[in-house]
Amino acid sequence: MTMAYFLSGALLIQNNALPEASDLLMAEGEKISLFQMLMEGGLVMVPIAFLSLLAIYVIAERWRVLNNSKMDNQGFLDKLEEILKNGDMKRAQAYCDEMDKPFSRIMKQGIKRLGRPIQDIDDAIKHAGKREVHLLEKKMDWLATIAGVAPLLGFLGTVTGMIQAFQQIQTLEGNVNPSVLAGGIWEALITTASGLAVGIIAYGFYNYLLGRMNRMIFDLEDSSSEFIELLQKPATPQKNKF
Repeated sequence: MTMAYFLSGALLIQNNALPEASDLLMAEGEKISLFQMLMEGGLVMVPIAFLSLLAIYVIAERWRVLNNSKMDNQGFLDKLEEILKNGDMKRAQAYCDEMDKPFSRIMKQGIKRLGRPIQDIDDAIKHAGKREVHLLEKKMDWLATIAGVAPLLGFLGTVTGMIQAFQQIQTLEGNVNPSVLAGGIWEALITTASGLAVGIIAYGFYNYLLGRMNRMIFDLEDSSSEFIELLQKPATPQKNKF
């Protein structure tokens, strides 16, 4: 809360309201809304704030998707093998629907083609895998864009703030004091700090989520290959139904 008071006081300096800013810093319990802070920080703060909200949405949404996609691939394969040994393909597909995870959806496409050449089954699994990978990586490009654009917007705010400061110097023909330049300098500092903060957070979560996705994709590919190898095992009397 102390930081909020400090920022609010700095923003009021921009409008040459030094006494009011001091009163605000001394006040206890008085609050400044996020909208007011954005307005006082200049127009560049508006897209930065929008990007921060968009980043939070993407991070939360991808986090939920990854958590919901986790499953015990090996345990699922063992259970699936047991069902298929009994020749119950409908039960196997129903089991895949029951799990409703990326790996189970991939396996369902392979099970639906049992009886066809192994290459057809492999192609179906690879195609389903590409679709699931696309769903996992969906919106990650948004996060990468935010990580790059937010700092640039912050630097844009720096430039516009300094332009404002120099315009004030020109208007007053050089007869200025630090308080006259405070508005432009504060705008420059606030937008730069905000843009960098949003960019750093977005970039950090982008790499973290991408790492989790890559590990999950590797597990999907490895388990899918294991399923294909399972289908290519030499037939035995117990597996005639399979």
